[in-house]
Amino acid sequence: MQCKVTRNAAKIIQKELEKDENKELKLRILVTSSHGDHAHYGMDLDKPSEDDEVVATDKGFDVILNKNEPMLDGVKIDYLYIPEEGFVITNPSKGNHGDH
Repeated sequence: MQCKVTRNAAKIIQKELEKDENKELKLRILVTSSHGDHAHYGMDLDKPSEDDEVVATDKGFDVILNKNEPMLDGVKIDYLYIPEEGFVITNPSKGNHGDH
């Protein structure tokens, strides 16, 4: 499985992972809902389970993806400041370039 994290997103995520209460946790990306060939994504801090694959990123931290969820393979995590500040998770490899 693959996961891309942009520089903007990595800065915000890294700050959260460095907090004392999060030292033992990893970033989890999950599908919150899906319909047809489109999915909506969420994120949380968690520990991996047997259904998960831990994917190393080039940003110095790992991401947990459920290996039984094909819509997670190829996700891209970004953090935008305009038009609204916040995380945006898409999967360009599955044709998902943003929420509708």
